[in-house]
Amino acid sequence: MLDIAVLDKAAAQLHQVMPWVSGISSPEQYQELIATMGVLIEDYDAHQPLIDLMFPVIERYEEAEQFSEFNQAIDKLDSGIAMLRFIIDQHKLTLSDFKNEIGAKSTVSMILSVKRALTINHIKALSARFGVPASLFIG
Repeated sequence: MLDIAVLDKAAAQLHQVMPWVSGISSPEQYQELIATMGVLIEDYDAHQPLIDLMFPVIERYEEAEQFSEFNQAIDKLDSGIAMLRFIIDQHKLTLSDFKNEIGAKSTVSMILSVKRALTINHIKALSARFGVPASLFIG
């Protein structure tokens, strides 16, 4: 069995030197850790144990605090609409650029505003045009 007294002492010392180890307590502390992580990763091998301690703490903060609203919004997005928006963004397209795959730009607009859904024919045509699996358009 591990020596609990030794572990308690080490944990207290660790928490004194790295108060963030049990969780980030402020946006300022988060920014400080991000800046520190930027320096540490320049020599990953030399700093791997510290990076291994710091990374999950940063990730937990981002998931729970800073990006929770964003993550909730992403979770609610229809994957077909998200993929269509991504394609529009990546290829710098306009709504009228989808005439052959979806139809009139008013139809594309209704799909993007969740007033209409992509049909199987839309998905097949988009998949063929952009060379992506049809499954990316299906939730």
